[in-house]
Amino acid sequence: MAEPIETRLAAFRAALAAGGPPEGATPALAALWHLERGDWDAAHACIQDEADADSAWVHAHLHRVEGDRGNARYWYGRAGRPSQDGPLDAERVAILTALLGR
Repeated sequence: MAEPIETRLAAFRAALAAGGPPEGATPALAALWHLERGDWDAAHACIQDEADADSAWVHAHLHRVEGDRGNARYWYGRAGRPSQDGPLDAERVAILTALLGR
């Protein structure tokens, strides 16, 4: 049986104290790990050249964090997701929940 999502989220957050993203993290999860540690540039570097929908979703979120709403809208489109304008923390939890739930 798979671990509950709450356990996966807790493990992801616990890994923030480590020297790098969790082993086996996708580029999208690695980007979120860097973002959670306050390193926007490293987060962006993780997904900059990725073409998958998950990376595009995180890319959109990063540009929202940056305040570049136009660029964020572009990346939401690439991800096949509607643009967001709610709280950034809530969106980040929703992204993490979706990615870790797979």
